Amino acid sequence: MGAVASVGRGVPDVFTNLCAGAGGPNPMRGFDPSWFNADHLFEIDDRPVPGADVPGRATEFLLDVVAQAVEDAGLRDITDVPILVGTGLRELRSLELWWREAAKFPADRLHFGTALRERFGATNTHTFANACSASLYALAFGSDLISLDEADTVIVAGVDSVTTSMYGLADRIQPSPPDRVRPFDRNRRGTILGDGAAAVVLRRSEGSHGVLRSVGINCDAVHPTAPDLAGITSAMREAHTRANVTPADIDLVLLHGTGTILNDETEARAYAQVFGSDAGVPLLTGIKSQTGHTSGSAGVLSLIVALRSLATGKVPPITAVDDPIDEVRDIRLVLGEPATEQMSLAQVNGFGFGGVNAVAIVEAA
Repeated sequence: MGAVASVGRGVPDVFTNLCAGAGGPNPMRGFDPSWFNADHLFEIDDRPVPGADVPGRATEFLLDVVAQAVEDAGLRDITDVPILVGTGLRELRSLELWWREAAKFPADRLHFGTALRERFGATNTHTFANACSASLYALAFGSDLISLDEADTVIVAGVDSVTTSMYGLADRIQPSPPDRVRPFDRNRRGTILGDGAAAVVLRRSEGSHGVLRSVGINCDAVHPTAPDLAGITSAMREAHTRANVTPADIDLVLLHGTGTILNDETEARAYAQVFGSDAGVPLLTGIKSQTGHTSGSAGVLSLIVALRSLATGKVPPITAVDDPIDEVRDIRLVLGEPATEQMSLAQVNGFGFGGVNAVAIVEAA
């Protein structure tokens, strides 16, 4: 596994800092604050100087996490290993810099495959732009490749860097800028974007970090941005059916938890419908209060956190929640401080614009 986000670099660092509640938004570094109402982001602090943005950052994040995962898995040659990359915006930020500031960025660098081939010799790379559930969609496809005997090993990754245009869109629909991401809080005011990347190596044999039991996916296409209750519940139930588990078997749920009005309410209602009388069984948490919304990488980043929680018995908290909404008052939401519990099975939620829904079930090694 490999990970990088504003809260840290490397899986151990990211997980430790999340458990410590150390993540939070910082004053923006790569954008002109005079353009926006808000002035905070969850950016990875890798720019040479504040305000001087550089192209190619998403690609560098991707290369970093793939290298981490390859080393962690002990792989030596990934020339023919499929690399599946989920993303929301690919290298859009680089295109913005090329257009506005004449930054040097040739067209062939827009495709992640160019850099993956140069760095790792990879010849079989594919990019999936499935909004905020993109990396879990890639995970589903990677699982299919192995199940269909098309591959014995697959690398699945997700990556996104914050772009001017996406940040501007979020800024305009959130006229009162959120100071924090407050998932499932009565006073939540919206999400804050973040840089992030994550990667895992899937193998046919049992892995050292855990077992992928299933991924349930659908695209309900009900609305361009608003989540659909039926679509989300359907994805959860499909994941359970494919994994041959019941809600009572789930010990931990990594929520999508964006801190937006509609998403949090709909996700909580979907959870209540699917889990029913077993809603009080699992612990529930989410990472976006500490990482921001990392778009296409959010699903696999949450998957890695779920696997570390299963392995260590420690669950990072949702921070910045002072007044939980009614829909989550009677469930085991991990707030403020980490929880400790023996667990063996986890569910990871990822929902995107257009009703692109994905839910993964993973088991401890």
